[in-house]
Amino acid sequence: MSSISDSKSNTHSKLTAAGLLISLGIIYGDIGTSPLYVMKAIAGDRPISEVLILGGLSCVFWTLTLQTTIKYVVITLRADNNGEGGIFSLFALIRRRNPNLVWPAMIGGAALLADGIITPPISVSSAIEGLKIYDPSLNTIPIVIVIILALFLVQRFGTNIVGKLFGPIMFVWFFMLAALGLNQLVDNLSVLQAINPMWAYHLLTEYPEGFWLLGAVFLCTTGAEALYSDLGHCGRPNIRISWIFVKLALILNYFGQGAWILKHSGYQITGNPFFGMMPDAFLPYGIVIATMAAIIASQALISGSYTLISEALRLNLWPKVLIKYPTIKKGQLFIPSTNIMMMLGCIFVVLVFKESSNMEAAYGLAISITMMMTSLLLSYYLLVIKRISIIWVGIFFSIYLVIEFSFLVANLEKFMHGGYFTLIAGGMLMFIMTIWYTAYRIKRRLTEYVNMEDYLPMLKELSQDTSIQKYSTHLVYLTGAENHRKIESKIMYSIFQKQPKRADIYWFIHIDVVDEPYTLEYKVRTMLDDDVIRIDFKLGFRVEHRINLFFRKVVEDLVNGGEVDFTSRYTSLNKRNVIGDFRFVVLEKHLSNDNDLSALEQFTMDWYFLLKQVSLSESSAFGLDTSSITVEKVPMVISPLEAFQLKRMY
Repeated sequence: MSSISDSKSNTHSKLTAAGLLISLGIIYGDIGTSPLYVMKAIAGDRPISEVLILGGLSCVFWTLTLQTTIKYVVITLRADNNGEGGIFSLFALIRRRNPNLVWPAMIGGAALLADGIITPPISVSSAIEGLKIYDPSLNTIPIVIVIILALFLVQRFGTNIVGKLFGPIMFVWFFMLAALGLNQLVDNLSVLQAINPMWAYHLLTEYPEGFWLLGAVFLCTTGAEALYSDLGHCGRPNIRISWIFVKLALILNYFGQGAWILKHSGYQITGNPFFGMMPDAFLPYGIVIATMAAIIASQALISGSYTLISEALRLNLWPKVLIKYPTIKKGQLFIPSTNIMMMLGCIFVVLVFKESSNMEAAYGLAISITMMMTSLLLSYYLLVIKRISIIWVGIFFSIYLVIEFSFLVANLEKFMHGGYFTLIAGGMLMFIMTIWYTAYRIKRRLTEYVNMEDYLPMLKELSQDTSIQKYSTHLVYLTGAENHRKIESKIMYSIFQKQPKRADIYWFIHIDVVDEPYTLEYKVRTMLDDDVIRIDFKLGFRVEHRINLFFRKVVEDLVNGGEVDFTSRYTSLNKRNVIGDFRFVVLEKHLSNDNDLSALEQFTMDWYFLLKQVSLSESSAFGLDTSSITVEKVPMVISPLEAFQLKRMY
């Protein structure tokens, strides 16, 4: 087994000052901008009382402690896949043991993408609405849309340069959060009693409809999933240490807002308490810093969505789409189709919901589903992979099932107020994943394989048969056969029957997507000296399938090692050591008419081929050079028609 290159980097896996600063810029954008709307959502249009505010603060404190700190920072970050995190990375760790867990992984991934569409609008809107302090009649919608448009349009150029500013800006943001909160706290230290969980209990059990306020409280931890998803960018030690500073800043700000709100006890507050507690002279600077933090939060979420889609693609959970790499920086990628989808979704949210207060009512429902799916996958990982006692795993799963199910039920109140949007969006994404994955399994199950050894003599004879015009010096096929002794019958049909293809060397390439994220290895098997060679690539689920480039590198290694002669076999070219030509043959399947499908299979395959029409071709998806490709259409017989008798007439 050889390695093409080592693309995995551990630059930020160790605790460093730079790693801590980068963590602030990449990891905490979503959860870090929550103070812009959480306390406003809790106070709402309700009369201000001690039970409401102290109970709300207690719920926020213990949610950040139990959900974010203990579940994600302490426990979930340990479930890293060679340094990478996220729900699909977690699934990749356990998929060999239980492939059926792909369903909760898909549900969680779809819900995360769907709820992500509302994060940029709510963050940017909450920040820009601070301008209404100067002009209550100001229409902020055009400003928000311009910012969101600019944010998505700049994605194609990469964010390497501006990304270097994210850390310092977010450090200023969190320092500002802590300072503003502390400034209010010194006047009313009594709000610190909200750390007592009994205040949360009183809110949930005694305050009128207090349980449903959990939907507003949940907004303080919606960015916790991003903590895990961005593990690979910063490393566990940097995330854990920087979280101490971030959590302290968040708690101080929440409690400071609570102290400011309690000054209005008995009344209903108007406006956003986050901006309300700012000194008048500092307000313009506060709005600018908040807007920059909201943009950074949106950028982090957009980048995370690209990563999520690329992982789903490698795991055969998403149609093949174009992926671009604007910079050489690891993890920097751009998916045009996802960019357009999210941009239109964000603009739709702004136009429909208009204000951040309306978006709060829609936000959080889908992400609560993602967190439940993560808990399920994590429990299986702890039990089966880490072999933790079933008692401890059962306690962990039970506690977080109660917590997250409570949040889910409370968020269901948001359904008619906009929660339907994220559920519909998540349902559409889940539908696409289900169709693609189900069709992939159907194709894989019913692909017919034959013994490779039976065809080796025929391949040798065909290679030497000068009565057939030479098709190519080197002929390359992609094969899905995991066993090197097997080959698809369609490939043999293409070589011998569809159009006899004489070549000097036949190459068969197999790609195995492995559970490690950045594996890049290959193995060469010479099936027949100077005639048939098979290459098995082992690629991590985050590695781009640039097969044309990889194949050329393998051939170069083989030539340098004297294992294969790659010079042209044509006499006039051979004596001048001209490199031989090679051609890829890509077999694109279409649904045969000779099928007798059930209604469900027909529905699945109809949608699959519809999605296939708008997705990348096989050749583009595998990064093949279009000048050296032959694409052949082959029928896919899923379920043959029942036997019948055809009577001949004379």
